[in-house]
Amino acid sequence: MLAQPAEIDYPTVKNEPIVISTWDFGKAANAEAWTVLGKGGRALDAVEAGVKIPEADPNNQSVGYGGLPDRDGRVTLDACIMDEQYNCGSVMCLENIIHPISVARLVMEKTPHVVLVGDGALQFALANGFKKENLLTPESEKAWKEWLKTSKYEPVINIENKLHKAANEGNMPGGPNNHDTIGMIAMDANGNFSGACTTSGMAFKMHGRVGDSPIIGAGLYVDNEIGAATSTGVGEEVIRIVGSHLVVELMRQGLAPEAACKKAVERIISRSAARAKTLQVGFIAINKKGEYGGYALQKGFTYAVKSGKEEKLVPAKSIY
Repeated sequence: MLAQPAEIDYPTVKNEPIVISTWDFGKAANAEAWTVLGKGGRALDAVEAGVKIPEADPNNQSVGYGGLPDRDGRVTLDACIMDEQYNCGSVMCLENIIHPISVARLVMEKTPHVVLVGDGALQFALANGFKKENLLTPESEKAWKEWLKTSKYEPVINIENKLHKAANEGNMPGGPNNHDTIGMIAMDANGNFSGACTTSGMAFKMHGRVGDSPIIGAGLYVDNEIGAATSTGVGEEVIRIVGSHLVVELMRQGLAPEAACKKAVERIISRSAARAKTLQVGFIAINKKGEYGGYALQKGFTYAVKSGKEEKLVPAKSIY
């Protein structure tokens, strides 16, 4: 029999809260999460508050309100959340609700289920006080109509940061876009983890398409004994390797966060190196010692870090 790798018994680090999230716009999300973490609050409350910032930002065309629609012109949102006790909730293909992450949390807390989808998720949201709103902004509608001229679907690497930069310069592009997500993971002052992931998904996707973002184990995974991980990029590739769960299990075997993220990226390459060169996937992770890291297939993936000691954007290392 092959010897099983020894699991690492991490000591719990307390009073050193930290939050990290994907892409440049994660910096503003982290700042909001810190209003909870910095006061000794729970990581679950922090990650929900944090990702609600890009969800409500009409200039962020990759998440929530103002998100680029599917090929039918409908903005469909996906989100999931997970706490330190393996509790988790998810919504998929939810329309007309600005904060899918908060609906996902209510699925976790108020129902016996993990996932609600489509009309069922919307009915649940409305029954719990959420208001039905039009999420398609004039800018996103214009981009969709421009796309309709060719109806060509072609994922663009690192589109999240390209959109973010364009928004800050007042020039939103209308080209093909993809793999758009904010993933956030945090450790609070008690040494407990939670994570959240929310997205409007691949722009101009087929109606009903769901990527990795709302799938527990793919787009997000939390194990309070070890740490947490989340992902961004072409979700289909992350689902195939159950990426975030893989990163956490690699940390369980003793790998540091960055090394674990790199191994997961290499797993994608091992499936098809030629295909991997044409797309982007990135992972970020934190372990129980408060160490963090990230890794990506391609250059250009960034993640934001906020703790009592530092606040910065990190250009992730990459294979290509």
